[in-house]
Amino acid sequence: MRLRWQAFLDKVMERGDYSTPHEAERAARTVLALLGAHLVGDVRGALAARLPETFAMVLLNPLQAAEPLSPERFVRATAAWIEGATEQTAAWDVSAVLSVAADAAGEELTGRILLQLPPGYDLLFGRPHHPASAGTP
Repeated sequence: MRLRWQAFLDKVMERGDYSTPHEAERAARTVLALLGAHLVGDVRGALAARLPETFAMVLLNPLQAAEPLSPERFVRATAAWIEGATEQTAAWDVSAVLSVAADAAGEELTGRILLQLPPGYDLLFGRPHHPASAGTP
């Protein structure tokens, strides 16, 4: 089931403690554009189907990534795309957006997403004990 735009944005605003919807939307667009470059095939399509249409299009038309980014580099890339962001604020942005995306995706799809990403993304998705991360340091 596709999450409504306002419901998604409200959750990102709450988790990111943003003062305006514009800040939450900017974070969501940036993080989902970067995430889209890391997901392939039916996993990306399945996540897009659960996001509001505007954000689904961002996910499906991602920023280009030459290689999979580690969680730390993903946060740095986010900071580079958001004007005035620091790595600390970008980590907050990433976690706010990805945890809401994980809620929209559900546990099974989130597990499939995490399998396509380098180790360590489970924390960014707010799923530190996810089975997909079992056995990773």
